[in-house]
Amino acid sequence: MSGPNSAQRASPALHPRSPVGTHRGDSRSGPTTTLGDDAGLNASSDAPVPAARTAAPLSHDIDRLVAGEHHDPHSVLGAHPGTDGVRLRALHPTATSVHAVLADGQRVPLPHLRAGVFAATLDHPEPGVPDYRIAVRYPDVGEVVLDDPYRHAPTLGELDLHLINEGRHEELWRALGAHTRGPRGETTGTSFSVWAPGARGVRLVGDFNHWDGRAHPMRSLGATGVWELYVPGVGDGTRYKYRILGRDGVWRDKADPLAFAAQVPPETASVVYTSRYQWRDDAWLSERKTRDWATEPMSVYEVHLGSWRPGLTYRELAGALVDYVREMGFTHVEFLPVAEHPYGGSWGYQVTSYFAPTSRFGSPDDFRMLVDELHRAGIGVLLDWVPAHFPKDEWALAWFDGSPTYEHPDPRRGQHPDWDTLIFDYGRTEVRNFLIASALYWLEEFHIDGLRVDAVASMIYLDYSREGGDWAPNADGGRENTDALELIKELNATAYRRNPGITMIAEESTAWPGVSRPTEHGGLGFGFKWNMGWMHDTLAYLQRDPIHRQYHHNEVTFAMVYAYSENYVLPLSHDEVVHGKGSLLNKMPGDEWRRFAGLRSLLGFMWAHPGKQLLFMGSEFGHGDEWSHEAGVQWWLLDHAYHVGVRSLVTELNRIYLDTPALWSLDCDPAGFTWLDGGDAQGNTLSFLRHGDDGSVLACLVNFSPEPHRDRRVGLPTTGTWHEVLNTDAGAYNGSGYGTHARVRATSTPWNGQPASARLTLPPMATVWLKRG
Repeated sequence: MSGPNSAQRASPALHPRSPVGTHRGDSRSGPTTTLGDDAGLNASSDAPVPAARTAAPLSHDIDRLVAGEHHDPHSVLGAHPGTDGVRLRALHPTATSVHAVLADGQRVPLPHLRAGVFAATLDHPEPGVPDYRIAVRYPDVGEVVLDDPYRHAPTLGELDLHLINEGRHEELWRALGAHTRGPRGETTGTSFSVWAPGARGVRLVGDFNHWDGRAHPMRSLGATGVWELYVPGVGDGTRYKYRILGRDGVWRDKADPLAFAAQVPPETASVVYTSRYQWRDDAWLSERKTRDWATEPMSVYEVHLGSWRPGLTYRELAGALVDYVREMGFTHVEFLPVAEHPYGGSWGYQVTSYFAPTSRFGSPDDFRMLVDELHRAGIGVLLDWVPAHFPKDEWALAWFDGSPTYEHPDPRRGQHPDWDTLIFDYGRTEVRNFLIASALYWLEEFHIDGLRVDAVASMIYLDYSREGGDWAPNADGGRENTDALELIKELNATAYRRNPGITMIAEESTAWPGVSRPTEHGGLGFGFKWNMGWMHDTLAYLQRDPIHRQYHHNEVTFAMVYAYSENYVLPLSHDEVVHGKGSLLNKMPGDEWRRFAGLRSLLGFMWAHPGKQLLFMGSEFGHGDEWSHEAGVQWWLLDHAYHVGVRSLVTELNRIYLDTPALWSLDCDPAGFTWLDGGDAQGNTLSFLRHGDDGSVLACLVNFSPEPHRDRRVGLPTTGTWHEVLNTDAGAYNGSGYGTHARVRATSTPWNGQPASARLTLPPMATVWLKRG
């Protein structure tokens, strides 16, 4: 059984020791009746009861009900007025007797028909049906009084069902999933609803019925494919799944695709959860509505929550991580996927629960607290989100209703060759609705400031990682996945419309045009795109021995050829420090001094380059080994001066960056950049100007050679005194301190296309920033 231990159970709606189909009644329930036996019954109870008769036979319906194949169990079970009274039926497969308990306390026996169905017809002269509860007696347990799930109306309204059917329910999480409900008459409980369009039947299993769903069949709500059941008495913390009878005749236990919480892996049940968190980030959200991140500073610290400081909970991270990010001066954090995933080694990129934060670190409200505290510290929160694929775990989305439900039915479009995962059917309206609602859920329910959408290239190309006849072209014979493209456009347009001030970021590794162009102008509608080209070229250049770099100088300058084709984020992410690639520090050739100097020069160059910055945790102090999600960050390295120097540099980079509009206000505008000298291949140097929308200018000079360049003339836009605001070789960062200039005097000698110039020494393996004034 896939559910939790049955010893941990709530009210005994079913008793696991009582066999099905052997009920003979007891002295309190009267003789057992059978289908077709319509003789009157003499109830043997101490209290007077209304007249009762056996219910009219429904042989075919009851057969389907007991088999779990009835599409509308509420039409059979519960109370139904008729010409001869109110027919009352209850399904309790392991009970020895069942009584209806009326509002005035009177007890009416419900004789057993067969296979756990108990029924009688009540004389009820008033219109409608009486208010009642069900008293059920179990072997070895005794009697319990339960509210009857089958006396309650559906919890989804016509508008919900219409929007679900159209694939346009932008708040799908408010309709599907498990929702605790307030008073319904005198009862509280939880409504459960799930989309399983190909199911022949669906039962609800969980703590409340000992993971035996025979007594809790769900009803199908028309042509929507939605199955629903309201269960009184079930509340937060209850574990549950859906037991689905597929088209192939196989029963499967499935976690809720819209569960708000899940068990800690490797357990796989969904958990009923109601948020009670009181947000305190109103000021942040109000200000966020006015932000345009293309013209704002964005310095992003990328974090894997489980390995930043292993063992910390969301609430503990709300102290330690918030303090650290604020101390370092980053404007944002970006979390690797937080959505629940069974395999920790996937780092969250193989998602099984698209609406539930992983329970490894606490509750959903604990995660809300972490986001809230970051916002209150003035730090934005970005989140990796994975709509490109999902794992094949049999208890999750795969083959959900016994047929391809969430995945594309054609394996050439529905199976990912690289990751052995499944690909969503982007052309199915309900699947598109599911994905868009998931994105909105994180943005709106957790106040996330933006989503970084993973593996976009794998979504938009039908031949991604496929050869020959392994892929199926689109209707026009092309390689573009038109369904995925339409999903992405709708996703971005909807996210920005509903949440002004957020940003959507694409990890897109090809030259697809217009990734960050608005959808109304023919683009995909993202706010930013990761600049994978800059990352690959820059790291390839710096991994070469300096003596060979002169032959590959274009690798470090080529990004400026296309720098304004998109709005870019410069990513030195987790992907560059795993799988044998080594840490950023260990990519640098040479001895210890050269490696640290090379890393510092890279960081100085990156912060000055057009585009927003993203740095993976540990790289801010020169992580020694490549990242391990099991071992975590090597914080002990901060006992060594070289590593402390790198962290001091990153802190200073962020401080200067925030105070210097020239480094970010025209990031996405060609007016924000001017080459001074990008062609000094032999000297391994390059120099350029950054311009701000306020008229400010910053000069960036980079020497990627281990030799200093003395008496180097550099063009500048104005004469006068220029201050050295950054030198990555400074002693404060444990550099050599060579050639440090507090001030540089520019004269009217034209140089590098500028009206003025100055002579200075470029330190070895260093980046220098100069600012006028």
